[in-house]
This record gives sequence, structure tokens and C-alpha cells, in this order.
Amino acid sequence: MHRQKAFIRTLGLAAAVAFAATACGPQGAGAGPAAPSAPAGGSPSASPSKQDDKAGSPSASAQPSSSAPSAAPGAKALMANGDESEQVRELQARLRQLKLVSTAPTAFYGSKTTAAVKTFQSQHGLSATGSVDEATWQKVQGLTKKPTDDELRPPTTNEVDAPDPRCMQGRVMCISKESRTLAWMIDGKVVSTMDVRFGSENTPTREGLFQVGWKAKEWTSTIYHTSMPYSMFFSEGQAVHYSSDFAARGYDGASHGCVNVRDKKKLSELFDQVKVGDKVVVYW
Repeated sequence: MHRQKAFIRTLGLAAAVAFAATACGPQGAGAGPAAPSAPAGGSPSASPSKQDDKAGSPSASAQPSSSAPSAAPGAKALMANGDESEQVRELQARLRQLKLVSTAPTAFYGSKTTAAVKTFQSQHGLSATGSVDEATWQKVQGLTKKPTDDELRPPTTNEVDAPDPRCMQGRVMCISKESRTLAWMIDGKVVSTMDVRFGSENTPTREGLFQVGWKAKEWTSTIYHTSMPYSMFFSEGQAVHYSSDFAARGYDGASHGCVNVRDKKKLSELFDQVKVGDKVVVYW
């Protein structure tokens, strides 16, 4: 078993091994073993089944529900809230051309896409359902050009989502699955931001309110034997850490539950600022 090279907080050997045993590494979306159970000391949501936008088939919980906006009467919805596909990615890129969204395409049809579609429909005399039927899709296509590869998967930083209310007090790593961003906040003010990705469908990143339990500038996963620099553990083996796989493949991959960061310089600066005991909020 690999041992940690550097601890920022001193731990007993038994505790260190217990945390290390669930350390995560990169994977292809949808692969890997079942996720470790939620910690007794944290407060994750009751069901971690919601998935971040990632390659591969969406989980059952990501499918449109009866509460999702419906298409106009008699019109079949081609895309709707909860869907995940390459067609959704193209829709988002086209909406970005129209300046109705500012975030990079994620392929996941969430609340921001729903709002943008409603705005588009209202502007063009269509039924503002928030879902894309054939008439809406044809209108979007007619007013935009076919997205380039760079437009579909731009290397730009995602726009930070509105912070969860739990992020507004104290020192917090505020992590949004909707916008796929981490905002380092102190007393309600954003100090720095960075792109992140999450676990796959089989190994989801837990949601809820946590604390940084311990930090390791250099760490190697004892299960997946992958490097996890600048690890800040907040929920058993789940940590915020730099991922060379994320830097190389972007959102074509996923973690085994950790919060991956692709900007090593930004994360190294954040690592120096975050203290053991600081809050971590993971939310949709």
C-alpha cells in the first residue's frame, strides 16, 4: 500500500489508512466500483444519485420527470430538463452563439439550459415550455451556425453558479455540480474560482455540507494507484485534488468520487489558503 509523502495535518496511522482506503482516481465515465458509503460525521444528501454532466449514459435520476417542463401540446420534446446527450451539447453551443448562455456546453440539460430555451421561445413567439420540440430546434438551427469543435468543447473556464446559501458565511469551498465550478469564498465573497469534474454514475461525488478533515500536498491513491496532488479530504476518501487526467481529457472522463481540478497552479494557491476545518459545500 502506498503511504502519503506529506501531511499538512498529523494523523494517527489507523486514521490515515482508513481515509486512504477510499482515495479515488480517474476513470472512464460509468466505470468503477460502487461508491463508498457516506460519512457518519458529514451531512450529505439522502440520495447521491444525481449525476454531473459527463460522457456516457445518464443515470435514471437524470431522466426527465413528471415535474419537468413539457413541450407544447401535441409537440414531442426532442430535449428536456434532465437529458444528457451530444445533441444537448450542440443546443448549448448554439444558445451560446445567441448569447443566451455564457457557460461552456456540458451536454447536460439543466436549469440554466431550461431558462435559456424559455427565453428563446418567448423571443420568437414559441410556447415557452423550456423543452425543445421540433419547431424550437429548427428555429435555433436557422438562427445559428453549426458549432465548431472548439465551440462544443471550449478550453475556457466555466461561469460560476450562484452560491448555495450555506456558502455565504465563513471560509468555504463552494462546489456546484450544475456549473461544474469550485468557488473559494470567505464571508460571502468569491476569492478564486476553478473548473471541476465529479464522480461517475457508479461512484458519485457526495453532496452536502462537509469540512476539510485533512490535507496532503502529495498523495497516491491506495486503491487506484494514481497521483492526487494537493488533496483536501472532506468526506472519507473523497477529496478536492488536482487531476492530470482531467487536464488532458476534460469532461470525457470522470473521477471515482473526488472533485477533480484541472488548473494545477490555481489549486496549489488554494491549497495554501484552505485550513483544516474549513467548510466544503457540494450542491446542485
